[in-house]
Amino acid sequence: MSRQGRSILPAVAAGLLVAATAGCSPAPEPADAEASGTAADSSSTQVLDEDFPDPDVLKVGDTYYAYASNGNRKNVQVATSTDLVEWEQLPEDALPDLPSWTIPGKTWAPEVTEVSEGQFVLYFTATNFDPTLQCIGVATATDPAGPFTVLGEGMLVCPEDEGGAIDASTFSSEEGLHLVWKNDGNCCELATWIQTAPLSADGLALAGPIQKLVTQTLDWEGSLVEAPTIVRQDSRYVLLYSSNDYGGAAYNVGYASASTLAGPWEKSPEPLLSSESFDGRYVGPGGQDLVTGPDGQEYLLFHSWDPAVTYRSLHAEPVEWQGAELSLAGDE
Repeated sequence: MSRQGRSILPAVAAGLLVAATAGCSPAPEPADAEASGTAADSSSTQVLDEDFPDPDVLKVGDTYYAYASNGNRKNVQVATSTDLVEWEQLPEDALPDLPSWTIPGKTWAPEVTEVSEGQFVLYFTATNFDPTLQCIGVATATDPAGPFTVLGEGMLVCPEDEGGAIDASTFSSEEGLHLVWKNDGNCCELATWIQTAPLSADGLALAGPIQKLVTQTLDWEGSLVEAPTIVRQDSRYVLLYSSNDYGGAAYNVGYASASTLAGPWEKSPEPLLSSESFDGRYVGPGGQDLVTGPDGQEYLLFHSWDPAVTYRSLHAEPVEWQGAELSLAGDE
């Protein structure tokens, strides 16, 4: 993912600085945009009070498009905004038709990239029919709101010996566009690795060898790492990722950096964002994306459970960079 929401132009900016504190309190009510004047307020960062998990954000012109996992009777949900504060959910399903070689009901973690002017590619996770694993498919549209049409006769990435693949994202380098994903090893007692491979110019096929980047190594990561977001910062690659069990308070966001994709990758020793951050404002935050607002401020957009852990709403926190180190700036 990129700060402009998967433009294929290389991302350029300056590093992240974190100020997270511990505690425990209920999740906030939605922010009043007129009163706060910013996408993330120190007392409330909820910007869409709907079930909207695994957000991915793409900016087209002056409009931000946010995509989310299946919900509200849609395979892929879409909401739009011009300021990252007020969002309108669109009534249409961005991916209304799934192919016969998938099992409907689980369409996760959408990622939309504009590969050329007016040409949009959606990478989605769905359950493959044979082998019956979660894998990554690809679809295209000429409108960022869809409808997207699935291409091919099978999944784009579906490694059976690694438990499948989920949580696609893209980033751009001097070499071109790359796909990033996580092998779904935790489905079958295998290690999970965040991996990447170059894409063809049209974004529809892998175009080079696969590299493994990071796996779970820290206690707070639990049994998995997933939901990767890669940006270029201060001559280094920065990888944001979610880890641990998405279904409750243990879910969190961490990050790592490296001078090359081959590594070595240096992980931050503590999560960037967790249930303990900001006096317990969040419950299992994750599924993050990094987005530049209309004023040039960068924001981390992510989901967080409600206090009863029944749905995951959309939140935004402002961030700052210090070199290639990432930190949240919303609790000063």
